[in-house]
Amino acid sequence: MLVGYTQLVKLNTFTMDDVYKLVGNKKTASSLVFRLSKKGLVKKIRNNLYTCINVADEQPVATKYHIACAVNNTAYLSHHSAFEYMGISNQVFYEIYVSSEKRFDDFEFNGITYKYVSSKISSGVIEPKNTQGIRVTTLERTVVDSIKDFEKIGGLEELLNCIESIPYLNENKLIKYLDAYNLQFLYQKAGFLLEHYKDQLQLSDEFILYCRNKTGKSTRYLTKDSTKYVNEWRLVVPEYIFQITEQGGNFLV
Repeated sequence: MLVGYTQLVKLNTFTMDDVYKLVGNKKTASSLVFRLSKKGLVKKIRNNLYTCINVADEQPVATKYHIACAVNNTAYLSHHSAFEYMGISNQVFYEIYVSSEKRFDDFEFNGITYKYVSSKISSGVIEPKNTQGIRVTTLERTVVDSIKDFEKIGGLEELLNCIESIPYLNENKLIKYLDAYNLQFLYQKAGFLLEHYKDQLQLSDEFILYCRNKTGKSTRYLTKDSTKYVNEWRLVVPEYIFQITEQGGNFLV
């Protein structure tokens, strides 16, 4: 039963190429995968991506994070999934957000949906120490991405919950990623939100001023249902924005 399985189980995920390298013959490779699949020892994740099933608990050997990063050779965890990987998020989502230079179709495996997020910048992606096959955005890049896209991914309340669990941000790195995007609205949103947490995050007045000077002349809405105007940021925000994390989000209802 375990011919090939003992080698493949050491790989979090594998492709037919990996099996071919192991057995040296394409036909043997596909029949091995077929046999192991029939025995319930291998499961197909998506086209040409497989994982072994752990005999002990009948769960995939690959974690959702390994699967996300194995989608292609430029794939990495971003947005809420990066927070989740770092242990910062408040909620566990059943979606994993994967940025990548190559587009891929969203897919579902083992109750988790893997969603492609297009990325306009490529800096700020790391391979954490003592891990294999994991690529994830840095903390500062994750914060900037999440502020940029919170209406599409995660929502405002979860974003604020995540920011509240962060003890420190490196403002030079924040500026690096803000400048890489170079969007007036992003400076506006980031400056306004991070100013509220600036003591906790150890951000300087200079950082806040830097964001303010980049915001341009336009008044913008932080969320669709914002009603309160904040003059110094030319931003319309929800009335009780920083109370939502205390109340469990009632103001949006």
